[in-house]
Amino acid sequence: QVQLVESGGGLVQAGGSLRLSCAPSGRTFTTYTMGWFRQAPGKEREFVAAITYNSFTYYSDSVKGRFTISRGNAKNTVYLQMNSLKPEDTAVYSCAAGSGTYYYSTSGYLYWGQGTQVTVSS
Repeated sequence: QVQLVESGGGLVQAGGSLRLSCAPSGRTFTTYTMGWFRQAPGKEREFVAAITYNSFTYYSDSVKGRFTISRGNAKNTVYLQMNSLKPEDTAVYSCAAGSGTYYYSTSGYLYWGQGTQVTVSS
């Protein structure tokens, strides 16, 4: 069974940092675009960041300059380093794997993790 497992979420004060990890199991995703999305209560899931198989990166305007997406050395694990966190970053963060054509849209991804909660207190 193919799975994406996120970890690293938690509670942090505004201005703090967290590092999320996404570890696949059941197959490798080295040739896929990997993305991070988030969903806050009462809101739609929104694009956060994506990294292509050859390490091109994309970010939403709301996180650009504060978040960094990267792949591990084996390129199968994906990380999201989140700095200068704000209360509005509070959400469930999910990683996903897809073809990369529509990296900014949930429709561009085939596989999804269950998500990890990030809470930023003011």
